[in-house]
Parts: sequence; structure tokens; C-alpha cells
Amino acid sequence: MMQLAVQAMVMFVVTNIDDMVLLALFFGRRDLDGRQTKRIVVGQYLGFGGIVVISVLTAFGLRTFSPELVVYLGLLPIALGVRAGVQTFRARRAASAGIEPVPQRLGVAQITAITFANGGDNIGVYVPVFANVGIGGTVTYVITFLVLLALWVVLGRSLATHPRVSRGLERWGDVLLPIVLVAVGAVILLEGGAFRR
Repeated sequence: MMQLAVQAMVMFVVTNIDDMVLLALFFGRRDLDGRQTKRIVVGQYLGFGGIVVISVLTAFGLRTFSPELVVYLGLLPIALGVRAGVQTFRARRAASAGIEPVPQRLGVAQITAITFANGGDNIGVYVPVFANVGIGGTVTYVITFLVLLALWVVLGRSLATHPRVSRGLERWGDVLLPIVLVAVGAVILLEGGAFRR
């Protein structure tokens, strides 16, 4: 049991390191408040929960998600990145004209979609592992993942509030978020071979 938990920890870290960047960007927003923090946490758990549920069901024989479709999840962060880019452009233009810009907020649905799309490649890793360790082992993995996700959220917030990172995110976070989202989407599409079909 302990060995499975350690393996689950390693797998979680390896498959979710890129999510740390997104968490830092989410938490580094200038308009962050208590409600936005809750949205980020809920969105993370819903998005990651979707990845885990699909992985578990697929590992135990239910054809829940076609592996060929995983690659097209890359379209979600690209669309959200373009939308965020347009909002950033408008807000910066309004600020230069002396108009107080309306804060851009990411809703739970957007954060869930970004988290799910970014972790789409995790499904390909989790399915064979879950199928191999059986139901008891899968429960150990899932519990470990959910505990580590809470730690991941705390670390993402800590990273975003580090003085140097915080200053950079305050100045450039609204520009970086669209770029990172489009890049994440492009990587998902390219690595999945979307254009080779």
C-alpha cells in the first residue's frame, strides 16, 4: 500500500508539473479575491476529477473516451487563450485611455476546461496503470492524487505570491495567460498528432 502511494505521488508530480504554471497564472491575477480563489480550487478539482473518472472507467473496460479525441482537447485552451488575449488587449487599451478596465475573471467552467484539457495526456498514462493495479490499487492512487492536488493548489498560490514572481505576474500575468493557454493547446495538438491524421 505504501509503495503504491509513493508511486502515485511520483506519477502525480510528473504528469502535473505543467499545471503548476497555470495555477501560478490563475493565482497571480490582479483581481484575485476569496471568491476567485474558490473558483480556482473548484475548477481544479472538477477538471482533474474528470480526468480521473475517465481514466478509471476506461481502465476497467468502459469505453468512455476515445483516445483519438484526447488530442482535440487542445482546442479548448487555444480558444480560451484567444479570448483572454482579446480581453487583455481591450483592458490595456482602456487603461491607456484613462478608463478603469473591468477585471477579467476566470469562471469555474473555464478553469475546469483548462485543467481538463491540460491533463488530457494524463489519461493515456493513468489508464494502463489503473488497469494494472486493480481496484484497490486504483483507490490508493486516486486518494493520493486528490490529497496531492490540494498541496499543488497551495504550492501554486505560494509560487504566485512569492515577491519576485508576484511582481512579474502583476505586470505581465494578463499577457502571459493567453500565451501560455495557446501554447498548451498547441502542444496538446502537436504531440497528439492532430495534423498527421
